[in-house]
Amino acid sequence: MVEQSICQARASVMVYDDTSKKWVPIKPGQQGFSRINIYHNTSSNTFRVVGVKLQDQQVVINYSIVKGLKYNQATPTFHQWRDARQVYGLNFASKEEATTFSNAMLFALNVLRRQLYFVCIVLVTE
Repeated sequence: MVEQSICQARASVMVYDDTSKKWVPIKPGQQGFSRINIYHNTSSNTFRVVGVKLQDQQVVINYSIVKGLKYNQATPTFHQWRDARQVYGLNFASKEEATTFSNAMLFALNVLRRQLYFVCIVLVTE
């Protein structure tokens, strides 16, 4: 597996708690900043978000980015996305780090979207 980081930023990793209607740390008691990377596997052309706590190096998120993921820049420093089970949020340390992350996320989503388009073109033309 050949993986490389396409971005790095500092953010607090959150999830939306439907019961309390509030954003909470992804792991109970795990407040504070994590180092967030988006990794690109160049052999399989896949992407994942990995967050490691700055304080104790514990992995708090390891999330595969899938085509069609809905990514929302709610504020300049708070971005979120959802899947069928959960809504995830990143509260970034700065606008610059949020921009770095969002550029990489949008790049990944565009690559995944084009991948599907390319497969459709090949199937139609053969």
